[in-house]
Amino acid sequence: MMNILSFLLGIISLVIVIPATIPLLGWANWFALPLIVIGVVLGQISSSNSGRNFCLVVLAIAALRLTLGGGII
Repeated sequence: MMNILSFLLGIISLVIVIPATIPLLGWANWFALPLIVIGVVLGQISSSNSGRNFCLVVLAIAALRLTLGGGII
């Protein structure tokens, strides 16, 4: 159950992160980061690792975009 919730939070976060790769929309990643962290925690609680790993990949994409944009842009 926790793995499914982790996947759902990862998909919702990915829907936010993908448009945030467009220039001047990088600030949207800050809205996705709390959802991603909650997804990682729920994935850690579950017996399966796939939801957690998916959220970690989305986290890496969001963090890379924030790093390249200087945190805001």
